[in-house]
Amino acid sequence: MNTLTHIHLLINHLPIIGSLLGGLVLAHGMGTKSFQTNIAAYYILVLSSIGAVVAYFTGESAEKSIRATERHVQDILINNHEEFALFALISLILLGVVSLIALYAIYNKLSYSNLLAKILIVLCIISFLLVARTGYLGGLIIHTELNN
Repeated sequence: MNTLTHIHLLINHLPIIGSLLGGLVLAHGMGTKSFQTNIAAYYILVLSSIGAVVAYFTGESAEKSIRATERHVQDILINNHEEFALFALISLILLGVVSLIALYAIYNKLSYSNLLAKILIVLCIISFLLVARTGYLGGLIIHTELNN
């Protein structure tokens, strides 16, 4: 296994856990009206977004590694994972960008910071669902027990 494949396997959980955790922290921050908690959530979401970019761009190396070592891997499983990963990547990049805008808005006490938080909750849900499905499809590639 090469370094990029190892990075892919390590980092691919960050966007899944991070989008869920960031959304929960943000919901708590909104409920308690804690700007500090919202800021923490935004940082978690930005890190999740970065993790998604890293996972996506190390995926090709992981694909080459799996094809070299596992002769029985079905092409359809890899293709499904790869195609769905693009949707997850786009949603997480959008989540990260809006989180950065929300950070700017909250630090500068802009009037639309609460609206951005509400938008981010929706984006967290969408992003989590997409990236969780992507992770599941990736797991099917090697964890054949999931197919039962």
